[in-house]
Amino acid sequence: MNAHHIILRPLVTEKSTLQKEDSNQLSFEVAKTANKVEIARAVESLFKVKVADVRTMRVTGKNKRRGRVLGKRRDWKKAIVRLAPGARIEFFEGV
Repeated sequence: MNAHHIILRPLVTEKSTLQKEDSNQLSFEVAKTANKVEIARAVESLFKVKVADVRTMRVTGKNKRRGRVLGKRRDWKKAIVRLAPGARIEFFEGV
């Protein structure tokens, strides 16, 4: 798979911002079929940094209701990538 097909989007939340500042960890939404090795290689090739560790989790979509109609948000996979000491990715800096 192509690196752009593995890493779908960065997750920018309050918690992920704190993780980035405190422990040099970044959160991404990744393809459901991607494994930890593929995720690490994709981050290294896209951002030209060294990856120290990858943790993954499956996030189940919430059940939502709009009036009488029941629906469900989609399931997705989340990856928390810890970068090697001294490595940084500069996106959304100063916004």
